[in-house]
Amino acid sequence: MNSTQTKENMTKDRLLRLLMKRQYRQIREETDDMHPADVAELLEDMDENNRLVVFRILSKETAAQAFSYMSDEARNDLVDGFSDAEIVQTLEEMSLDDAADMLEDMPASVVKRVLEKSGRDMRDSLNRLLHYPESSAGSIMTPEYLRFRKGMTVQEAFRQIRDHGEEAETVYTGYVVENNRLTGVVTAREMMLSSLDTPLEQIMNDNVISVQVTDDQEAVGRLMQKYNFDAVPVVDAEGMLVGIVTIDDAMDVLTEESTEDMQKMAAIVPEDAAATYFGTSVWQHAKQRIPWLLVLMLSATFTGMITSHYEATFAVLPLLVSFMPMLMDTPGNCGSQSCTLMVRGLALGEIETGDFLRVISKELRVALIVGGVLGLINGLRIYIMYGIAGVGHYDHVGVYALVVSVALFFSIMLAKLVGGVLPLAAKKLKMDPAIMASPLITTIVDAASLMIYFHVAQIFFSSLLH
Repeated sequence: MNSTQTKENMTKDRLLRLLMKRQYRQIREETDDMHPADVAELLEDMDENNRLVVFRILSKETAAQAFSYMSDEARNDLVDGFSDAEIVQTLEEMSLDDAADMLEDMPASVVKRVLEKSGRDMRDSLNRLLHYPESSAGSIMTPEYLRFRKGMTVQEAFRQIRDHGEEAETVYTGYVVENNRLTGVVTAREMMLSSLDTPLEQIMNDNVISVQVTDDQEAVGRLMQKYNFDAVPVVDAEGMLVGIVTIDDAMDVLTEESTEDMQKMAAIVPEDAAATYFGTSVWQHAKQRIPWLLVLMLSATFTGMITSHYEATFAVLPLLVSFMPMLMDTPGNCGSQSCTLMVRGLALGEIETGDFLRVISKELRVALIVGGVLGLINGLRIYIMYGIAGVGHYDHVGVYALVVSVALFFSIMLAKLVGGVLPLAAKKLKMDPAIMASPLITTIVDAASLMIYFHVAQIFFSSLLH
C-alpha cells in the first residue's frame, strides 16, 4: 500500500471515529479543507447509512461539489435516502450542467420530484438542458456564463464579474452580446492589461469560434483541444448565445468516447463510461463480451472450412501445417496496426473519408516494405532451420522457404489494405470505425491468409501434388 492509500484510509477511519463520537462540527471542518473529489471517494468507501449521515453533515458547497464527483451508483443510494428538499438543495448548489447530467441518469420519478420542487428559473434551465439531443453540445453546455454588453467599459465589466462571477462556470472568459447575439469574446487577461475606461469593443475578439447546440459533443471536445480553449460558446440556429461548454466537460466527453472506442476495439459491447471494473457485476461483464465473441467464433468457421478443403495438400506436404500459425498471426497483427492508426486518425480528424485513395497509396507502400522485410527474414529462417541446420528430414526446403515468403508478402499486403480501408468504409456508412477493429480484422485476414498460402503452395508444388 502506497503513502496516498495509507493517508486515505487514515482519513476514512478518523471520520468514522468522529462520527461514532458524534463530533459533527469537527467532521465538517476537516472535510471543508479537503478537495471535493477526495470527499466523494471517502463517501463511496462508506456503507450506505454512514454515507448518508456524513453527507448531511457536510457544508452545502462541499456536499454539492462532492456529489458531482460521485459514481451514479453512490448518487442513487444517497438520493434514495434524501427528502425532496435535500435533493433540490443539493442540485441548486451544483452547476446547472452537472445537475442536468445527474438528472439524465436518474429515474423519471426523481426527475419529476426535482423539477416540481425547484424554483422557476432553475426548472426552466434544467428543462432546456434536458431536452437537447443526447451527445450534443447542448446536452453538456452550461447556461451559467459571464455576459457583457457591447458598450461596457473594462471597469463596468469588472463590476459585472464581482456581482455575478460566483454563479458563472468560469470567470476567465466573458462573452459580449448584442440583442442576445454573440458579437465577441474577451478574456480576463485582456481586461486586466487594459485601462479601466477602455471599451470592451476595442479589446474583444470579434472573430469568434462557436459551436451549434446540435453539434456532436465529441467534435466540440476535439475543437477545444485543437484551439486550446478553456470554454467555447454555444449558439442556436439563429445565432443566439445559449450557453458555453467548459474544458472539464469536454475532457469528460473525450474520455468517455475513448473508453467506448477501446471497448469496441476489444470486441466488447460498450458499457457506461462512468462504470468501474469492480463496480460492474460479473453477469454484466459477461453480457458485454459474449455477443462479439459469438460473432467472431462463428466467423472463424470459415477458417476451418478452408483448412478442411486443403486436407489433401497437408497429406503430401505435412511441413506446410507448421507454418500456418505464423502465416495467420503476422498478417493479422499487421492489419490491426493499420486499423488502430486509422481509428485514431479518424477520431482526431487527421483523416477524412475523402482520403480513401491517399490511405490506399500509403498503406501499399508501407506493406511493400514490411512484407518484403518479414518475407525475406522468414524465408532465410526456414532455409537455415530446415535445410542447413537439418531440423527434420524434408525435401525441397528451398521451395518451402519461397512459398512461405511469397505467401507472407501478399498476406501482409492484403492485411494492410483491409486494416486501412475498413475503418474508412465504416465511417462512410455512418458506422463507428472502432467496430472494424482488431478481432474482426484478424478474423478476416486469417481466412484470406490461409487461402493465399495454399494457393501459392499449389502453384509451387504442383508437380508433387499430382
